[in-house]
Amino acid sequence: MPKESPFAHAYAVVMAGGSGTRFWPLSRRKRPKQLLDLFGRQTLVEQAVARIRKALPPGRIYVYTNELVRNEICRRLPEIPPTQIVAEPALRNTAPTLGLAAHEILRRDADGLMVVLAADHVIKKTGAFLRVLRVACQWATPGRSMVLGIKPSGPVTGYGYVRLGPQEGRLVGQPVHRVKKFTEKPSLKMARAYLASGEYLWNSGMFVWRADTLLRNLERFQPRMAGLLARIAAAGGIRARRALRELFPQCEKISIDYALMEKISNVYAVPADIGWSDVGSWAVAYELRPKDKEANVRPSDGLALDSRGNMIVTTGRKMVVTVGVHDLIIADTGDALLVCARERSEDVGKAVQELERRGLHKLL
Repeated sequence: MPKESPFAHAYAVVMAGGSGTRFWPLSRRKRPKQLLDLFGRQTLVEQAVARIRKALPPGRIYVYTNELVRNEICRRLPEIPPTQIVAEPALRNTAPTLGLAAHEILRRDADGLMVVLAADHVIKKTGAFLRVLRVACQWATPGRSMVLGIKPSGPVTGYGYVRLGPQEGRLVGQPVHRVKKFTEKPSLKMARAYLASGEYLWNSGMFVWRADTLLRNLERFQPRMAGLLARIAAAGGIRARRALRELFPQCEKISIDYALMEKISNVYAVPADIGWSDVGSWAVAYELRPKDKEANVRPSDGLALDSRGNMIVTTGRKMVVTVGVHDLIIADTGDALLVCARERSEDVGKAVQELERRGLHKLL
């Protein structure tokens, strides 16, 4: 009798609700990072679904997003049943969303396994990604929670970190470690110490666990949220629009990392060499894009004189000419122009906050 596939009871939960303010002015509330095509012919959300479709059929893929972009995501992903592209009535971060998804999966499959993915990441090694995911699904027995960890390439302060414990096993050559601790976004000094120790991985935000395991952990560590989500599920879950609109916004706005991962036990990490990037800023986008001989990322019909290390993006037909400028981000969308030192691109989000404070909502 053939052995059951590790993906036999797996359901993908693709998180696509972010606003992506660091890519302003190209990204807006109605066109967040996951709907940008800066990193290939397809948008990031289309790439995310295409990757997991190599393991799962469309009927077992859910996309959780917001009401502003749901229609566009439905248009981009015609193979996914529209009822499985869910618009949350309020932004409540990842913990309530994953609890809502767990109830939906458990309704369909008592042995349902959640594969939690992000819609706005770049993964260059699809084959390696699927192999690591297969291992995580095999290891995610009842009560266990899995995280895909990324080997750090530098002391980055913008990521969460996972401290590894002893190796507990190995599947198809892939080690699996018990997790000692989750740490959110350390200081530069601590990040350097983590890197030097060799005991830490970046937390990719990709998880695997049984739906009933997640719900039990929510009941223990987030009882109020668990109660609200149970009421939504009893009313019909993601199809119960009235209950969803009334109860979901009452959930605490909190990430799954703070809500559970820093609290629960029986967590394991699978180190993943998959060519991963969360593309968190224009500077990261610059590193991922092909460049001309002067290390510029620019339109082919533009003109760069004595200019080096710039990223130039324009959405119109405007001719862009640079003379004697270096290491800048220049992004033009017709109604807004960003000029930013590449090394300061993580601060673009602060500019967006200031625009909002000034009431310039049409630019958001």
